[in-house]
Amino acid sequence: MRFTDKVAIVTGAAQGIGEAYARALAAEGASVVVADLNEDAGEKVASDIGGLFVRCDVADPVSAAAMVEATVAAYGGIDHLVNNAAIYGDMQFDLLLTVDWDYYRRFMSVNMDGALVVTRAVYPHMQARGGGSIVNQSSTAAWLYSGFYGLAKVGINGLTQQLAHELGGMNIRVNAIAPGPVDTEATRTQAGQAAHDIVKNSLAIKRMGQPADMVGACLFLLSDEASWITAQILDVDGGQVFRA
Repeated sequence: MRFTDKVAIVTGAAQGIGEAYARALAAEGASVVVADLNEDAGEKVASDIGGLFVRCDVADPVSAAAMVEATVAAYGGIDHLVNNAAIYGDMQFDLLLTVDWDYYRRFMSVNMDGALVVTRAVYPHMQARGGGSIVNQSSTAAWLYSGFYGLAKVGINGLTQQLAHELGGMNIRVNAIAPGPVDTEATRTQAGQAAHDIVKNSLAIKRMGQPADMVGACLFLLSDEASWITAQILDVDGGQVFRA
């Protein structure tokens, strides 16, 4: 029960990997805020784990501030944040050279800027508690050709490293997890049968990842067990990418 008496926010927690994070944090004692735009699914997850659902658009500073205010009102403070929310399952396919500019800006405002927006809203409350920890959701797409999705994840990696230094003096750690191909509804929608070729041709461990495969890394990085780990991006990918 590493998170007893701790308060954790998980964005994009109504389904998929974010839901797995929220359920695992609650199982280890945390009071969990499920922050998502999907009200029906988010309310169900929050109800199942005895947490709080707050509708939140991570790209909107006003919405993020309201979510943080609701969290503090309900639980008295904030200790942990998982920046998981992203446009993915219904993501458009296009090239950086030709993608509609308005769509690109909205996509990046959620998939990259959203982590900064929510962190800016949260960090004063972590500082007031004496510190905390943040995990950002990256992807192995940051090291592969994947267009504007990969570009957003490169941004997440850089944001993780820069924020780790800005927040380290407040005893707030910032790390990221980079999943490989994970068997979620969103991945099935995006990759279809091509996911099987990815497993066959590029993974050392010949199976798709599961949301549960991400949980151990996330809980470890959030916990006091990782008290001297910050500014790191941890691949949880079945051996998909090699990084020096």
